[in-house]
Amino acid sequence: MTSNNPPDDYLSIATPENVAFGYEVAGIGSRFLAAVVDTLIILALILLVELTLSLIAASFFRDQLLSDSPALVWMAAIFGLVAFALFWGYYIFFEMLWNGQSPGKRWVGLRVIRTDGTPITLAESIVRNLVRLVDFLPAYYGVGVVTMFVNGQSRRLGDLAAGTLVVRDRVAVTLESLAARPAPPAPALPSAAGPASLAPTSPATGWPVERLTSHDLEMAEDFLRRRAQLSNRAALAQRIVQALLKQMNVPLSPMDERQAESLVVEIVQASRARGG
Repeated sequence: MTSNNPPDDYLSIATPENVAFGYEVAGIGSRFLAAVVDTLIILALILLVELTLSLIAASFFRDQLLSDSPALVWMAAIFGLVAFALFWGYYIFFEMLWNGQSPGKRWVGLRVIRTDGTPITLAESIVRNLVRLVDFLPAYYGVGVVTMFVNGQSRRLGDLAAGTLVVRDRVAVTLESLAARPAPPAPALPSAAGPASLAPTSPATGWPVERLTSHDLEMAEDFLRRRAQLSNRAALAQRIVQALLKQMNVPLSPMDERQAESLVVEIVQASRARGG
């Protein structure tokens, strides 16, 4: 669920584990630049494919094209279908390949996500790109631009229909960079006030957190402070949990990405509760 009354240019998400993270919503300018790059690539692809088809037709069906007008109609229809398939399929292909990014969005640093913060699926990609044909009217995203001006989060009709949003991509951070980063003094982490903040059923309360070194805890705390800006947040949480549990000699049980991040919070809280 989203937080109460978030700013239009910021999407705030709260998970069931009370882990909050957010995204900066992309503006019209950056989206327009990404669209220009994608459109140029699409036009180049269409030109290349249709030039290839023309050469093939001229080589094998030259007589039919010169003497048969229906053949010319069929050729024009094929060219139209190819252009439509490239224009429509280009975005879907890359959004599935690159997790919500087309080449233009990747170059500008944008990504398409669902409004609940989760990655876009094939169904949503198909919907938002089918409606793109309406957004494109009357000429180069005329309807889409008007809709984005009206909508506080710069969502075009395709985004509204599919329940998606374009946000600025977050920077990936490695586990090694977190470990090497010196922790600032007196860090303030959410929900880490002391024993009272720990859930009674938290497994971390019974673990040997005293085995964790200051280096281990600094790495975990730095991750928690910077998690809202990390594009590889979930994968990094998994790696940090594995490192912490190995240091405590606690067996690693299967867990999903959200559980991993929640467990990092619990381990840091348990260590603080014991004066770590």
